[in-house]
Amino acid sequence: MRVITGIARGRKLQTLPGLEVRPTSEAAKEAIFSILQNEIENAMVLDLFAGSGQLGIEALSRGARQAVFVDQNRDAKEVVLQNLNHTGLIKQARVAQMDALAFLSHTRDVFDIALLDPPYNQQLIHRALPLLVPHMSQSGVIVCETDKREELPDQVGEFSIYRVYRYGKAKVTVYRRPAEEE
Repeated sequence: MRVITGIARGRKLQTLPGLEVRPTSEAAKEAIFSILQNEIENAMVLDLFAGSGQLGIEALSRGARQAVFVDQNRDAKEVVLQNLNHTGLIKQARVAQMDALAFLSHTRDVFDIALLDPPYNQQLIHRALPLLVPHMSQSGVIVCETDKREELPDQVGEFSIYRVYRYGKAKVTVYRRPAEEE
């Protein structure tokens, strides 16, 4: 697992050992950042259910202003910190070891990009989205990776599904606010 492009391009990232961990595939990661390429520069990014932190680190490498990494697992927090140090991106990051839903219930941050890649088939995105929406900027985008069979709501607050992409066993769902009529 490596950083694809940007200032940390080619840096190898550590991941958590074990079968519970399912890092985002290279194809899905490439697709996510192709979708976001014009929105990353100077963005405030949330990497919820961070795992190794690869999605938030990729965003920082591509020019995001800051990223907040949230994972309740202590080992995940340590891996994220190792990866941030290894890539030289630690100064632009905050790492919170806590439950994602508790984080969303208490944060005052506003995000331009939210990346959600929880363990599959546990309905975590369904519970996180309503808590996340109030913390999104007006032009914000929410990107969710799920099992290809998992169905997500068509709309959450002012956000609705913009596009859905499939990559092997994974599905990437992008939420945006509808464009305002002129």
